[in-house]
Amino acid sequence: MHIVSIIFPLIFIVALGYSCCRLSFFNKQHITGLSKFTFYISLPAFLLLNMSQIDLKQSISLSAFLSFYIPVLCIFGLGILVDRFYLNKNNSKNYQKHGVFGLAASYSNMVLVGIPIIIASLGKEKIAIAFMIITFHSTLLFALTYLIGAKGNSSSFSWSQFGKSMVLNPIVLSIGCGLIINVSGIVLFKNLTDSLALLATPAIACALFVLGANLAFYKIAANWQPALIASILKIIILPAGVLFIGSYIFKLDPQILTVLVLLSASPVGVNAYLIASQIKQHEATLAGAVVLSTILSVVSLTFWLAVLL
Repeated sequence: MHIVSIIFPLIFIVALGYSCCRLSFFNKQHITGLSKFTFYISLPAFLLLNMSQIDLKQSISLSAFLSFYIPVLCIFGLGILVDRFYLNKNNSKNYQKHGVFGLAASYSNMVLVGIPIIIASLGKEKIAIAFMIITFHSTLLFALTYLIGAKGNSSSFSWSQFGKSMVLNPIVLSIGCGLIINVSGIVLFKNLTDSLALLATPAIACALFVLGANLAFYKIAANWQPALIASILKIIILPAGVLFIGSYIFKLDPQILTVLVLLSASPVGVNAYLIASQIKQHEATLAGAVVLSTILSVVSLTFWLAVLL
């Protein structure tokens, strides 16, 4: 019953967002506006405020960092091998395609799903380590995807532009600013803190609603098999790897381990689809993986919560 009480409110809000779009109560233009408010104002306010107030001693852990990113990099590599030697064995030199599939198998929707699940199951005081993981997540996996793709493609790619876009990413920027405030000991005056708190209040609900709404615009393509394989790697194999390494190699604190497993068990992030669209490889697969992994994560997250709690 405890697990149902954690999962149900999140599923309800996602389903509400999906239903509102399917029934045409909201259209894509409405969701675009809501998404901008969520990702550029409300979520950054939430992340900055919480990052500026957390206990950094709880968030800086090399063992936790390695417990998460070693399995992530292994699954990224496994995804590349699966795509090269099974899914696209007749086109084994298309490194751009292989890299995008590796991204699909390893990139987590941490902000929209991971953080709400952690807050619902463990409380806000346990999200400190999640912020540090999130800070490096997109930068590392997107850079690897482009780097591997560059091996088989001579077209120019601006790493300086990529670095600039990552640094100015509202999620990374808000966490970074919060970290600076925390380390420097700056105390925000009460009126500003109260204002940020008001902006941050709808962040989680809006993020879940936008996630559900966006699912209405993605389709599970005819080539659903690659999307299913990516989803299985993402929400089953990856968290199992994090659980194994965190438990038996680094022997992490159970609550820190729970945070890492829940982050890794989050479905495929929508930004992975945007990268696939930019590179023009595996676009249908990524769209399908976003939808399938999100739907299947209802079962998988329930399973991981039952194992961990």
